Amino acid sequence: MPRTAWGWLITPEELESWILSQDEHLLVINKPGHVLCHPSKHGPWSSLVGACREYLSAEVLHMPSRLDRETSGVMLLARDHDLGSRLQRAIQNGQVRKSYLAILEGSLDAPIEVDQPLAISTDSVVRLKRAVTPGGQQAHTRFEPLEQSGGYTLTRVRPTTGRLHQIRVHAAHIGHPVAGDKLYGPDETLFLRFIDHGFDEHLQAALPFHRHALHAAALTFELESGPLVFEAPLAQDMADFWSSLLPCPASGVSRMEEP
Repeated sequence: MPRTAWGWLITPEELESWILSQDEHLLVINKPGHVLCHPSKHGPWSSLVGACREYLSAEVLHMPSRLDRETSGVMLLARDHDLGSRLQRAIQNGQVRKSYLAILEGSLDAPIEVDQPLAISTDSVVRLKRAVTPGGQQAHTRFEPLEQSGGYTLTRVRPTTGRLHQIRVHAAHIGHPVAGDKLYGPDETLFLRFIDHGFDEHLQAALPFHRHALHAAALTFELESGPLVFEAPLAQDMADFWSSLLPCPASGVSRMEEP
């Protein structure tokens, strides 16, 4: 991506390489980390939706669900309003199963279910930060450890609700924050520094990875005719990070590729 004064612009060639499948109704993308989903004031090629609209010459493009900027993985973009509405309703009605891969700090030794409500944090200077809060929105996440190495755990994460930052908040709540998380990791001021200075030498020394190590691996729609599954292979930067933690880089790859 070419660099601008504020960040990165997507190129048509890059966008094309992210497309997993497309037809006249639906576009399936494997979004890299650090790509903004929603349109921004910096032009159409500064966000995934804007770039896709330009690439497809499409006036209508609906995103039934979104990913945080630093989260990589599978995203669906509907090319007509009717499909977009139906997909969004399916997600809201719990007819869609989501599966993520995360690299968590520390050793998670057994599966754990987190059923803790979330709300805006009242103890943070970061306005968008969430926290486990009694009386907040219901949120449920299941963490399933797959492999441990180098003080980290490769983990399958299955959220059954879709709250903002849910996985990241719940991971931090159980004492295993997502590796590289600037907001829910060791110090939230790292997030503020990143906004002002980017991923500078200070952040490189404080964090093990340049973004939070979270990847949307699969979306499964439960239909009367059977499950419809959309999958995205693990982003290369996250795969490389996990491989760097392994005593033998070849091991563990098959676990990351499990649905």
